[in-house]
Amino acid sequence: MSQSTDGEAGFSLDPRLAADCLFVTDLMLSRVLLMNDSRYPWLILVPRRPNISEIHHLSKDDQALLLSEISQTSKYLEKEYAPKKINIGALGNIVAQLHVHIVARHEGDAAWPGPVWGHSEALPYDGENATEMVKKIKAEIS
Repeated sequence: MSQSTDGEAGFSLDPRLAADCLFVTDLMLSRVLLMNDSRYPWLILVPRRPNISEIHHLSKDDQALLLSEISQTSKYLEKEYAPKKINIGALGNIVAQLHVHIVARHEGDAAWPGPVWGHSEALPYDGENATEMVKKIKAEIS
């Protein structure tokens, strides 16, 4: 998938995120993506600001908005999946573009208790499940 650009003053989604994720919706600041790995309820928020790689590079207002959107999506995952823990991380070692992973974790999931990153090959959603999952998330967090 090619790099996607939208009208947010030069914002472009990193092609690796576009290839690994499904588009859900745009919140006030962030593009919401669903990691295409059916083993974990895993959302990614990407602030629609160009050339940002760190949270502290955002304006103070955008930092507050990002925290609010992280809380909003975390509450959704908690309500919907009743996880043991919600993991939140902004690593950026492979994809430098600022993006925040929000993962609902359960004891006994494929990577428990270790990190999901680099654990093993993703198990993509099938087409129908992907469509339903995206539709449901969008309805709940928009």
